[in-house]
Amino acid sequence: MNKRRLEKFQSVINRRQPDLTVVLENVTDLHNIGAVLRTADSVGIFEAYILNTDEHLQKDYVTIGKRSSMGTRKWVDIHYFTDAEACFKELKNKYNKVFGAMIGEGVSDFHQLDLTEPVALFFGNERRGISTVSQPFLDGKFMIPQYGMAESLNVSVACAVTLYEAFRQRNEKGFYDAPYKMSEAERSSLFEVYYERHKARDRRSVKAYKND
Repeated sequence: MNKRRLEKFQSVINRRQPDLTVVLENVTDLHNIGAVLRTADSVGIFEAYILNTDEHLQKDYVTIGKRSSMGTRKWVDIHYFTDAEACFKELKNKYNKVFGAMIGEGVSDFHQLDLTEPVALFFGNERRGISTVSQPFLDGKFMIPQYGMAESLNVSVACAVTLYEAFRQRNEKGFYDAPYKMSEAERSSLFEVYYERHKARDRRSVKAYKND
């Protein structure tokens, strides 16, 4: 690994946010999933959750196309669940709150959320939103104010807007100025993971070149 790449890895790892994540429930468009992963990586998230409670979406793995993920899939780990209760149990072991994006009565403006605490941001299906199975587990519901004819944003756009509000709040408190809530051992472990993935990519590139 050259010096520039090494410094990039160290800079990224120092700014990772171990207490911020995103959850996608029954999102069907792989391009949307890929776009969310790319945004998650850009604000320092290194793990995301996919919950598929719809039977026709449930399988043992999630395939993210290269075009939609733009290479960020290997930098953001995905935890995959088909059972809502099990998913929320793990989330609440790591994060203080789980806030869901919804429209309707009784929801808060997303600017009112404290996104500097350990928090998971939950987004539902492109058309139906968050399922009735998952809604009771939420600690709060939020919306992104809109004044146009459309009632909702595309899920990847809604996620990006919300995550950058989290970035704004955290950046103002200096969360990106120094290693944040990760010990030296944890940062070293994450570096080793990224380094191995980087080497695996290089090996695939060499193999593809030889095959040509």
